[in-house]
Amino acid sequence: MTPYRDYSEKRRLLASGELSLVENVEAFLARIEERRSLNAFTSVFADEAIEEAKRVEKKIADGSAGKLAGMVVAVKDVLAERSRPNTCCSKTLEDFVAVYDATPVKRLREEDAILIGRTNCDEFSMGGSNENSAFGPARNPIDETRVPGGSSGGSAVAVAANLCDVALGADTGGSIRQPAAYCGVYGLKPTYSRVSRYGLVAFASSFDSVGPMAKNVEDVALALGVIAGYDENDATSADVPVPDYVEAISQDAKGLKIGLPKEYFAEGLNAEVRAAIEGAAKALEELGVEIVEVSAPHTDYAIATYYLLTTAEASSNLARYDGMRYGRRAKGERSLAETYRASRTEGFGEEVKRRIMLGTFALSAGYYDAYYGKAQKARRLVREDFKRAFKKVDLLVAPSAPTTAFPLGEKIDDPLEMYLQDVYTTPASLAGCPGVNVPVGADAAGLPIGLQVIGDHFDEAGVLRLAKLIGERVGGARSSAE
Repeated sequence: MTPYRDYSEKRRLLASGELSLVENVEAFLARIEERRSLNAFTSVFADEAIEEAKRVEKKIADGSAGKLAGMVVAVKDVLAERSRPNTCCSKTLEDFVAVYDATPVKRLREEDAILIGRTNCDEFSMGGSNENSAFGPARNPIDETRVPGGSSGGSAVAVAANLCDVALGADTGGSIRQPAAYCGVYGLKPTYSRVSRYGLVAFASSFDSVGPMAKNVEDVALALGVIAGYDENDATSADVPVPDYVEAISQDAKGLKIGLPKEYFAEGLNAEVRAAIEGAAKALEELGVEIVEVSAPHTDYAIATYYLLTTAEASSNLARYDGMRYGRRAKGERSLAETYRASRTEGFGEEVKRRIMLGTFALSAGYYDAYYGKAQKARRLVREDFKRAFKKVDLLVAPSAPTTAFPLGEKIDDPLEMYLQDVYTTPASLAGCPGVNVPVGADAAGLPIGLQVIGDHFDEAGVLRLAKLIGERVGGARSSAE
């Protein structure tokens, strides 16, 4: 559908008049309607998008347009957009409408991006398959019988199926990188605190990160450059200069030293995924990049640590949904305690309830030190693993997920098996490091395989530079997603 490879080319075509932005937006809207079976969107704003396209087209013509003028962006339904539904794909917030813009959304608007719709996700971002959504599961565009990954499944689907140029996701333990891997697109989790969380509905506040997804590294870099940076509305936002990511990714890769963490290539990794990652490493060696084996000895503790800490934070963050000030309120005459119980029972899905109960237990008297306290110590050890590794190498290369996309319903009744899909993404989340998924081919069934590049804190430029090199050298999955 799109007559351009990336946004830079699109902008050139818009400026020359070879491409009509209104027609481009209308084509995206037609495509969204055509592929409704994917269930990628919870809301689509057709009239608003077309009106915005008319406004932006005039700004392009008179030379006053912003950096992202005409970029069509989808937003995960956990980031606030003023006057639009902000449901978090939960019955608890089914009627909630945001009253302000999240900072990343505000920054996109200021640069004249066009926000076309809200994307489906696991309820409150809790899940790895997008099956825990009150709107039903999103479906993988390569094979609609399979999951798109989660929790930002709808955003990955929207990009892969060519329903937008770029999509925003949120990554707590892999929720951008894993669905990007399953759908064959690029997806970046920035360093924790690189992008403001103001306006992001909290799951686990010391983990949550907002990041972009796109079909190419250039668009990821461009979008990140706009949404990144200090925000006085977010006390955890880092006051660290934001480099020119687009310029950074064009730099040469000579002299880079890349580490392969041996613990990421142990039992449980699918043979085809392993072969693709090792093939990419070999291709890098042929370009003069040095590849060495490194160790992250506390990797085995990452999943248990992650699911203790994030559920504890979730139980605290979700306590606010009690049916009183906003959100679902159970009908009928009840006492205060009964209203709380009934409202939360009706509003929350099974996975959210499970995580609230796990987290409440971990924080309860008599168990806090045994579980939550120990998990915090283990988190520090995982972080130290990365610090040691980055003293030896510039970047790490690893799988994004242990397998390719699995069939819908296959793991929904086995929470432990589902949680293990995050085994390669949770360590970087525990450490707060940036990571990006890079499509590196497909398995025998034609399903995309994802490689993960992990960098030191605030080295998104290095992460994206290597992602671009791998993408050009190895190439992404060729699929029927479009």
